[in-house]
Amino acid sequence: MENSNLLLTYLSILLVLLSIAAFFVVRQVFKTRRIESTLSRLQSKLTKEKGTAQEYYELGSLLLDKKLYTQAVLYLQQALKQLSQDESPENSAVVYNALGYSYFAQEQYDLAIRNYNAALKISPGYVTALNNLGHSYERKQLMNQALAAYEQALALEPGNGTAKRRAESLKKRLVTSEN
Repeated sequence: MENSNLLLTYLSILLVLLSIAAFFVVRQVFKTRRIESTLSRLQSKLTKEKGTAQEYYELGSLLLDKKLYTQAVLYLQQALKQLSQDESPENSAVVYNALGYSYFAQEQYDLAIRNYNAALKISPGYVTALNNLGHSYERKQLMNQALAAYEQALALEPGNGTAKRRAESLKKRLVTSEN
């Protein structure tokens, strides 16, 4: 009797664990299908006709998520062209940041820096672009500029964990290199 209760308990626990795993798998499948259908819909639409800046940006962002950086650059540049034609520069900072990220991922740090600076010119308080700019400067071994970018991000957002960690790390590196 004790063995059957123990066996039933183990079986129940296994069934619960399998149900939880199945839930997460099914949820991921639906999420992936939704992303893929959006990607397919946008690609087919934008190859046939001119789209809005939002559509180009959305497609570029999806391609960034899929790590298709070269293709993302093309659509993000199209989004910028549409934004300049639509006379709505306030959204341009986000697109410039995404474009900078796609160049950064391709290790084209000068182009990434140029785009992050363009985003900051439009929106000087854009903390994500400052963090990204600092990271790009780090990769180019421009530690003083990187530290300045992180400190500017911390001035705008004191609780920024990324900027705090990176700034502390850079300060340690700069102190040891000066000694």
